[in-house]
Amino acid sequence: MGQATAVSDSSAPGVRTPWRINVHNVEACNCSPGCNCQFTGFPDKGGCEALIGGQVQEGNFGDVSLAGVRYVIAFIYPKAIHQGGGSVALFIDERATREQAEGIATILSGKAGGMPFEALAGTFGSVDGPIRAPIEMTLAGTRSTFRIPGVLELTQTPLRDAVSGQEKSVQIVYPNGGFFWNVGNVATTAAMQCDYGLIRFRHPGGFASYSTPTWSNQA
Repeated sequence: MGQATAVSDSSAPGVRTPWRINVHNVEACNCSPGCNCQFTGFPDKGGCEALIGGQVQEGNFGDVSLAGVRYVIAFIYPKAIHQGGGSVALFIDERATREQAEGIATILSGKAGGMPFEALAGTFGSVDGPIRAPIEMTLAGTRSTFRIPGVLELTQTPLRDAVSGQEKSVQIVYPNGGFFWNVGNVATTAAMQCDYGLIRFRHPGGFASYSTPTWSNQA
């Protein structure tokens, strides 16, 4: 991995810069492919260990365009996410400008307000980063991938019918709006692993999803 570089918070105390982003959201966790959290709020294997990667399609943090910026969040929670105590590492692609890195870091840390990150930040027990790193990412629906060489990797692969072996399309839909996304295209993982500090896991064959949510701190 490239040399880590600290990123500062660009928001002044008490001031929330307006932001809105539409992203390619690529995620996976240690749950079974259905992800019990989506239905009961609790993971099927005790704690939650996950990777969430994204690339901004379009959007801004104040006057700064964030289009094309990539990021990855790696985390481990001892129980369900809403029960807190998560160990989190935030990576931002080294190709982002300083202003872009500061903007996306302020959003993902919850410091700029707005859902889902303002609520998610309240569950963090410790946060490492933001860390500048080379993020490789391929966006291809439920075949999307991302990796930081020597640190983490996620490779999604479509679900397959148990009888025919053919690929099948499955969606989780929140008609009234979900916490992280409204429509998730469900997949599984050919590879899903992280080796960074206290955040170490390997969970191929678990839950994965691809979505394109829009997040903002504006009405």
